[in-house]
Amino acid sequence: MPFKIVRNDITRMQADIIVNTANDHPTVGTGCDRAIYQAAGFDELLAYRKTIGFVPEGDAFITPAFKLQAKYIVHAVSPLFIDGQHGEEEKLRSCYKKSLALAAEYGASSIAFPLISTGGFGYPREEGFRIAVDEISAFLMTHEMLIYLVVFDQKMTNLGSQLFEGLDAYIDQNYVEEKQIEEYDLYGDLPVLSGPRPKMANRPASPAPGGAAMAPQMQARERRKQGILESMRRRARRDDIKTDHTAPVTGASSAPPHEQEAAYDEAPELALPPEFSEQHESALNERIKHLSDTFSEYLIYLIDSKHLSYPDVYKRAIVDKKVFSKIKNNPDAHPKKMTVMCLCVGAMLNLDETRDLMARAGYALSPCDKTDIIFSYFIENGIYDMIELDIQLEEHGLPCLIS
Repeated sequence: MPFKIVRNDITRMQADIIVNTANDHPTVGTGCDRAIYQAAGFDELLAYRKTIGFVPEGDAFITPAFKLQAKYIVHAVSPLFIDGQHGEEEKLRSCYKKSLALAAEYGASSIAFPLISTGGFGYPREEGFRIAVDEISAFLMTHEMLIYLVVFDQKMTNLGSQLFEGLDAYIDQNYVEEKQIEEYDLYGDLPVLSGPRPKMANRPASPAPGGAAMAPQMQARERRKQGILESMRRRARRDDIKTDHTAPVTGASSAPPHEQEAAYDEAPELALPPEFSEQHESALNERIKHLSDTFSEYLIYLIDSKHLSYPDVYKRAIVDKKVFSKIKNNPDAHPKKMTVMCLCVGAMLNLDETRDLMARAGYALSPCDKTDIIFSYFIENGIYDMIELDIQLEEHGLPCLIS
């Protein structure tokens, strides 16, 4: 894959060129700039930088890498974000274009970028990420080069560490088990499953043919199969508990009638279900009104009902403004599945809203697709961060949603 999004310290990247977020004057800033100077050799790099002098925002220049493992450092003079109306986007795009042009000129086979300008220079992170993806993708249309986009800040490091264990467990629960069962079905070890998963009774391990010791491969397969069966039994027990919890007491007890009556007297009163109020009736009628909405119409309805602004939605989704406008203004718009998923994040939908909106575009979330599973985890947990979502997809060897 020629373009990878990674979570790492950029000074430790194994690439021919490391890109730095530089100042226009020969001074050392904070964050990425200072980290690269310190890793390369502060005094040596600063002395070389002083020989270059002033460089305007949006331009880029190249220096030796000194103590870094790279061959060169490209210094992209990052624009200071004011309000987005002072040419900041053009300058930021120029930083990527000129850095990539220098990498090609110097024959680099790989280059590692930080998210230019999104730290101390104040550029909005989601918008800066979208610009980076735009320019890198455009460059790769005509060049062969391995390009890393390195995201490493405290917020994302903390979020990544919190996500890692829960996300992997979620994938195991929703994806790996399904795939393993599918694999065993192919071998005839389990009946083919269709519809709701059946509850399985305990089954002893299959003896080896002829009583002989099983080969290591067969032993491993048997252990995996028993693990799957145990998982299915646990799920069945959870289903039974839920069923027993709602069953009438008289149907679950063999005690004498007078003891059952005493148990009823001592049992706490059950809370009555909430009334179907005028508020519920109004919400239900509102939902019914939108039964026949197209994807575009329902998306706009959801955004308006949550009192979100359109710019907030497409920026959080990291979807181009023009793409969003085409969807908004065309009731029959039929965007790609990845764009729909991005917009679900941008509109901060819950899982039911997400499934409903995706269905109107002709898509569904599959329990056997890792991308869908990871996306569902983010939606279920209310993590509306496209950059972190794409990093998790990349770290699991999957294509990113943002393109």
